[in-house]
Amino acid sequence: MQTVQNPVLKGFNPDPSIVRVNQDYYIAVSTFEWFPGVHIYHSRDLVNWEFVTAPLSDETKVNLTGIDSACGIWAPNLTYCNGKFYLIYTIVYTNRSRYKDPHNFIITADNINGPWSMPVFLNCSGFDPALFHDENKKWLVNMALDYRIKNERFAGIDLQEYDEEKQELIGPVYRIFKGSEIGKTEGPNIIKHGEYYYLTVAEGGTGFDHCVTVARSKFITGPYEIDPENPVLTSRNSSCSLQRAGHGQVVDSTDGRWYMVHLCSRPISGYSILGRETAIQNVIWNKEGWPRLEKGGNKPFDSFEIPYVTKKEKLLLYRREDFDEENIPYDFMTLRNSPETCHITTKERKGWLRIYGGNSLSSKFKQGLLARRQQHFDYECITKMQFSPRSYRHLAGLVCYYNYDNYHYLKVSKDENFNICINITTADNGNIIDSDYIILEENVEIFYLKAVVHRESLIFYYSLDSIKYIQVGNTLDMTILSDEHVDGNGFTGAMIGVCCQDLMGDGIYADFDWFEYREL
Repeated sequence: MQTVQNPVLKGFNPDPSIVRVNQDYYIAVSTFEWFPGVHIYHSRDLVNWEFVTAPLSDETKVNLTGIDSACGIWAPNLTYCNGKFYLIYTIVYTNRSRYKDPHNFIITADNINGPWSMPVFLNCSGFDPALFHDENKKWLVNMALDYRIKNERFAGIDLQEYDEEKQELIGPVYRIFKGSEIGKTEGPNIIKHGEYYYLTVAEGGTGFDHCVTVARSKFITGPYEIDPENPVLTSRNSSCSLQRAGHGQVVDSTDGRWYMVHLCSRPISGYSILGRETAIQNVIWNKEGWPRLEKGGNKPFDSFEIPYVTKKEKLLLYRREDFDEENIPYDFMTLRNSPETCHITTKERKGWLRIYGGNSLSSKFKQGLLARRQQHFDYECITKMQFSPRSYRHLAGLVCYYNYDNYHYLKVSKDENFNICINITTADNGNIIDSDYIILEENVEIFYLKAVVHRESLIFYYSLDSIKYIQVGNTLDMTILSDEHVDGNGFTGAMIGVCCQDLMGDGIYADFDWFEYREL
């Protein structure tokens, strides 16, 4: 047996949905306001996972313009039946007050790499939809959202038949499950095992009380009985290294073993800077027919086992992008719109990334920002930038980003005396703090910008020659870039990226020669 360390998808990779197609496993994860939408990873051994596609990469199929942080694409569900992939997802248009306005869609493809069909609208009665392929019918399940203040907003799980030929839901809506006493019932998924339909749901909210609840019935429309030892997985009231465990889904392997994929986080001093990640647990079925963690109990383990040896050396992650190709690599994402719409391109200057200035980082519209996930507690990121600001309204640089209200931004600009200057702007739940400016004596245009992160701490540096680096400002607090810190809802994770702002509106841009991310 080989021991595999959790999580298998590090950094902001939440709400995993897993499907096995013969020898191939695929996991789809949520992307929220980030573009392209829904990242899908592939593995043949449950150990080595590689990105394969983002089905919502065409703005004719998805429009996230102006969507609030923590809205956008929630909890995708990936299934496979008779040679076809089915992807169901929610676009949440509101996440404030008591409303969410969740619209649920389905797209299909004969190949995981596409092309994917145009989205078909299903309903907007709740979020976290999933598709179950029964012998001769297809069924949609989703949590039911009750917006009325007097009621519990998480009203239960609804089931309705989906007619693939008509591409619409048909027949009655069945309220098949009202949830356990834990509450906040969401994330439903149905499988058939033996003579029972098993319904797995997420409960307790996606914070530190998160869990996986299982119920079963001999009839898909219910009634469903709750596992007598519920929940089957949770890290609440524990000191587990994997916290916030929940939103689980089980899958079998070709040799008859079972696994549960689930979200989790690895908080630092109570703050999930890396966001919600994806882990796997070994699962068995007990003699009463309920799924159980193979190692016992219901607390997540920081490793799982596979029954064969896959050669995998422990290597520090080093990722350098030179922007030599026309297509921007998958591990870089933009906010709400495509790079083209955000005026981010590698086509105008060979070997360089060009970002035309957008709105401020506090805007929900037209942000000139390209970023990747932070995937390690300790890392170093360096970029080479060419930038010639003409005004204090021209800004560009390197940013550690969570959302439009929470970021640390190392930026180059010009002051009122037309001196090139460097400083840090921090947004902490919307409160803006600026460090002192460093005024450069020479009119330079090439800058090397560096971020060094050690767990809760961040230090920015700059260099004019790539050899001598000078610290900018003081040590910064990375915990403000976490789900637990942000006002309202936080569901993503810390990102690191490059950006440019044109608050003058005269076409300023910044060029980036390369971008390096290295685990320390």
